[in-house]
Amino acid sequence: MSEPFAESPTTAANQKAANELRAAAGEKTHDIVQTAEEKARLLKESAAEKAKELREVAAEKTVQIRENAGENVQHLRSAAGEQWQDTRLKLREFHADSEDLIRQHPTQSVLAAAAVGLLLGLVIRR
Repeated sequence: MSEPFAESPTTAANQKAANELRAAAGEKTHDIVQTAEEKARLLKESAAEKAKELREVAAEKTVQIRENAGENVQHLRSAAGEQWQDTRLKLREFHADSEDLIRQHPTQSVLAAAAVGLLLGLVIRR
């Protein structure tokens, strides 16, 4: 009988095949790792590039918004100035009309002022 642990030609061939499979698997794993690292590097570069583009677009939009806001402020400022001038003019006209009315009807104006004063006094007292 042959020894149970002696190497037979098929056992040696099996071990050789196993070693070759391990080596091939190691190479394949190494290739997969390198491919994954390359893809990760490309993805990182792409993400950095996209982030840079987004920062540039955001900066451009910020400048546009700032310019539009400045234009809107100028527009509102001029509209407010015009409204202020119109209000001042109307107040001057109202003042002149009131003076004319008081000069035309002095007795009625005094009695109306006294009545308004009395009513305000009563309201404030409560």
